Amino acid sequence: MSGVVTGDAVVLGLQPARLPSRALAVLIDLVVVWAAYVLVMIGLVAATASLDEAAVAAVSVAAFLLVLVGAPIAVETLSHGRSLGKAACGLRVVRDDGGPIRFRHALVRGAMGIVEILMTFGVVACVASLVSERGRRLGDVFAGTLVVRERVPAARVLPVPPPPPWLVGRFAGLDLSAVPEGLWLEIRQYLTRARELDPGVGRQLAERLAGQLVARTGTPPPAGVPAEAYLAGVVAERQARDARRALAEAGGGVGVGVGTGAGVWTGTGTGVGTGAGVPGGFGDGGAGVAPAAAVPSGFSPVVPPVQPSAGPSAGPRTGAPPASAPAVGSSREDGPPATGFAPPA
Repeated sequence: MSGVVTGDAVVLGLQPARLPSRALAVLIDLVVVWAAYVLVMIGLVAATASLDEAAVAAVSVAAFLLVLVGAPIAVETLSHGRSLGKAACGLRVVRDDGGPIRFRHALVRGAMGIVEILMTFGVVACVASLVSERGRRLGDVFAGTLVVRERVPAARVLPVPPPPPWLVGRFAGLDLSAVPEGLWLEIRQYLTRARELDPGVGRQLAERLAGQLVARTGTPPPAGVPAEAYLAGVVAERQARDARRALAEAGGGVGVGVGTGAGVWTGTGTGVGTGAGVPGGFGDGGAGVAPAAAVPSGFSPVVPPVQPSAGPSAGPRTGAPPASAPAVGSSREDGPPATGFAPPA
């Protein structure tokens, strides 16, 4: 990858195209351009048969410049750096900062291409590309451009081998919060490539990674456990914790909302509310269930008419409860009840 830095100080991971792919793209472009040039010249010969030699020579030079030089410049400008050969090979011409090229970039590349590709049969372009760190020819250097690969093969992700069965669950109490992501990546890469390494080199690498892991967790591995098995067991424990955390986050956040509201219940039934029951079956609307007190004989409830409440309640509503209700167990000497009830005869 090439460390291309944009104007916003962002590092772009671009993979520069090397000489073989660039040579194939240039070869495809040259075949197409020369085929078009031959067809144009055949048409011009038929059209300029009646002209003199000077006029024919001028038309031939103009056709050469327009087809072999102007056409590639126009194609790269309109396609933002993708000619037919580059599109076939998965390449693109970009600026040094990773942006799309413009006409001036394509013009400089095309003008330099006459010298280093057409006049020297590509020798100068090949030498410059081999010498350059990012595979640039002289046209790219003067134009400030870079040919990069657009189709990068995706890396194959190998599964981590499971730990031995007798190690499953042995590291449930291990503190893994201090282990950095870089160390996890190294351990994963080692476990996926352990079978491809030399046994001695792989054992040394496993011991080194196990030592770093012990230094981060503060807990040594069990006695008699090989370093590779220890690493596999710890990685399996971390994957299990991540899976449990993901399931907990997916299943969390489910709750039941309970709406509350004030209401009046008459009779001796059960009212929904947290307030204490009052004579006549009054109860404050709320969460919870409290039985309403039975109506004593001889009581006749007198309730001022009010608008029905918007909150949910069970049973028929006849109005809202009074602003304050007497506490349960209060004596009659405290004065007349504040609920509007008349005492029995």
